Amino acid sequence: MKLTFLGTRGEIEARTAAHWMHSALLVEYYHRRVMIDCGADWRGRIEDVDPHAILLTHAHPDHAWGLKDGAPCPVHATDATWEDIGGYPIDRRAVVTPHRPTGIEGICFEAFEVEHSTRCPAVGYRVSAGRVTIFYGPDLVYIHAREAALAGCHLYIGDGATLDRSMVRKRGAHLIGHTPVRTQLTWCEQEGVPEAIVTHCGTQIVEGDAAAIDARLRDWGRARGVAVSVAVDGMTRVLR
Repeated sequence: MKLTFLGTRGEIEARTAAHWMHSALLVEYYHRRVMIDCGADWRGRIEDVDPHAILLTHAHPDHAWGLKDGAPCPVHATDATWEDIGGYPIDRRAVVTPHRPTGIEGICFEAFEVEHSTRCPAVGYRVSAGRVTIFYGPDLVYIHAREAALAGCHLYIGDGATLDRSMVRKRGAHLIGHTPVRTQLTWCEQEGVPEAIVTHCGTQIVEGDAAAIDARLRDWGRARGVAVSVAVDGMTRVLR
């Protein structure tokens, strides 16, 4: 399985060369390519990626608005996301049902509901190909059925909106926002995930000192037995 971090920036104004485009992940297996998320920055640029399919986590601008003019390939999303982007001129649509593994271009995707937004309900994806399994959750407060979602995962790719400051607030009976990276590393420790990569980066990462941030993350990871790093735009990783 080959992973390419097409973009690593969250819904913030700040940009750098390392974090320029809205967060999106390209998953490749035997030359088949699935793009996860397609934010506003990708509008008019999807052909540059040339995916065989697109999969969405939710309908926020930095995850779905790149599809406002349509898509050159099938798009897969939950019913909740299709309700939010139903007016987009997308010809080939497929519905993803949480907890039901779905084969897309020879890669298995299983959606798990995550708490993040009441207006745009979100999911993260357990992704399996060959002997490799990862979890991708770029926007979340917590993962429902976390033990099942992370069981046996080789890699966790998570929400970098905040390193250690709380960005969680209550709306009715729900928690919305973003859980700090430090907490997500504790999840990895508890569920036995050996490695984590941070994406969907917020201002703490984008505007911060990269060396100092890497040192903090290494300390947190070392204390939890988790190797951790920050993704940058264009970074690739091959897992076997």
